[in-house]
Amino acid sequence: MSSKLSQKMGLGAGGMIGGRVALRLDPQALAHLTQGRAVALVTGTNGKTTSTMMLSRAVSYLGEVATNHGGANMPDGHVTALSKQPDAPYAVLEVDEGYFPEVVRAASPTVAVLLNLSRDQLDRVGEVRTIERSLRTALGTVTGTVVANCDDIMVTSAARDCANVVWVATGTGWHNDAASCPRCGDPIRWEGEHWYCTGCDLARPRPNWITDDGRLVTPNGAKVELSLRLPGKFNQANAVMAAAAAVALGVPVEEAVQRLRGVSNVAGRYRTIQRSGHRARLLLSKNPAGWSETLTVVREADHPAVLVINAHEADGRDLSWLWDVPFERLQGRRVIASGERATDLAVRLTYAEVQHTIVPDPLKAIDEMPPGPVEVIANYTAFRDLNARAAE
Repeated sequence: MSSKLSQKMGLGAGGMIGGRVALRLDPQALAHLTQGRAVALVTGTNGKTTSTMMLSRAVSYLGEVATNHGGANMPDGHVTALSKQPDAPYAVLEVDEGYFPEVVRAASPTVAVLLNLSRDQLDRVGEVRTIERSLRTALGTVTGTVVANCDDIMVTSAARDCANVVWVATGTGWHNDAASCPRCGDPIRWEGEHWYCTGCDLARPRPNWITDDGRLVTPNGAKVELSLRLPGKFNQANAVMAAAAAVALGVPVEEAVQRLRGVSNVAGRYRTIQRSGHRARLLLSKNPAGWSETLTVVREADHPAVLVINAHEADGRDLSWLWDVPFERLQGRRVIASGERATDLAVRLTYAEVQHTIVPDPLKAIDEMPPGPVEVIANYTAFRDLNARAAE
């Protein structure tokens, strides 16, 4: 009832309010709603929503799945999602990394998926090493399978001591938040794809699953073409993580991959809109690691780009992270800075020697581009608002 009322009043999608009311009435609601289900939790800084959708699609091979892949990733949202499908024997839940320990205690997951850990909204989430330590403690209580990214130093540290870990080599390239060991503080050294701490025994584990240029390699060495509809190497990494988790739940790898291939739109991400002679692709990026990966995707074609930045509470009000994004990759193309904090972005673009103009309204910014394809990259609330306006 609360969720429907929120939607009717235009206050939101209703993904949180129903669960918030339920938790006020019964603080153990999440534990009660997960009891008797096989639960998979997906957490990390980037890729949670996409990986959750992929995993829920794969697990649907086994039966009905309750999931919150729309992005309401705190306990309120979990309770709402589970309440909508009370009889589903499986649950696949995206979990904000700050709430992961609380959700682990309540849900006793069969599978926990750790994608990556990097800086994200320092004014809300906190320093990444603090998050790593909290995840490490929480994972110590997990009796199920932990699927972890062995190319991420923070994730490896958090998961290393678990009894049952499935390691996935994702090939992801953001290492700026782990120059030193999260356990002893000594430098991390890289030798090709392998990394190790120079002061203790923390090192890259041998992977069970491998992401290999559009394919996944299974633990027995079989190579399976991914053939995804979603762009970028980071989505290949998300897919392999999801496939490994699905197999841990009992899904045959071929069935898992077949379902992953059907994912083409994740809560409006990668959606293309037609507007005033333009074909604009909408891309969501929320932090330095996410922007770095997205800029790699848009570099594949020399299309004009509209960059949209807000700084609401849900985005993180501290915009210092803009200085860690490699905007230099946009040099030589038509760029417009947009959003409520377009001027902050414009300062960063100036130092990156990216020629640009400022148009605060992103739809008007698209209109000012030459006819044809346009890449639109926005952070969280900017992306959400743009999607809503484009649908009007």
